[in-house]
Amino acid sequence: MSTPLADTTNPDLGLLHAVNGLAKHAPRWLDHLVSWIGEYGILIGLAALGLTAWLQARRRPDAPVAVAGLLWVPLSVAIAELANLPIAAIVDRPRPFVDHPDLLVLVEGKAGTHSFVSDHSTMTMGVAVALFLVNRRLGWIAGGLALLQGFCRMFMGVHYPTDVIGGFALAVAVVLLLAPIAMAVLVPFCHALTRTALAPLVRAPERAAKASRGAAQRGRRRGRPVRSEDQPPESDLAA
Repeated sequence: MSTPLADTTNPDLGLLHAVNGLAKHAPRWLDHLVSWIGEYGILIGLAALGLTAWLQARRRPDAPVAVAGLLWVPLSVAIAELANLPIAAIVDRPRPFVDHPDLLVLVEGKAGTHSFVSDHSTMTMGVAVALFLVNRRLGWIAGGLALLQGFCRMFMGVHYPTDVIGGFALAVAVVLLLAPIAMAVLVPFCHALTRTALAPLVRAPERAAKASRGAAQRGRRRGRPVRSEDQPPESDLAA
């Protein structure tokens, strides 16, 4: 049995009909394109942004901190998705096309699944916010993709606007509230990796060599022996 959330207010349902109405008047190729983008394309794009961010983070002076921030991206998304499981079960909101069969549904296999909160919206906004904490430029791009994801889900007729907004809010809350705890664990972990054979995953080889030379020069200027664990000063997390 669904909750009163299934009986949407006019603004919620009106916006859904307005966006989904675009699909009804669009050519079939465009409907298929938007469906693919909304199901897979944006997630692939976010994965590419994450890879780009990692390649850049390895070359930063504060590489262990930046890579730690990137590790928080998939972890925060996983936590947000786990948090969504009880929320979806409690709210028990059916997909919009269940109560409104006049909607055009562009993707199959959604019947019988929960509508609130939108998993895709949660994932994309979680990636965007966590990525923004490490790399602002890429974070803004990911944020644009997250907004596009929300539009696509309504265009496809599988989510109400409030499902999308709920997913965004859940992702932002999880990422920002738990980030300090996560970084307190991940930063020392990444620093430890720099002293193992996995160091290239955290710091680019040329950056590691420069850091070692810089530490040696500072040690000579200060008249003290150089230790291998000397590290360059770390900058702010986001660049």
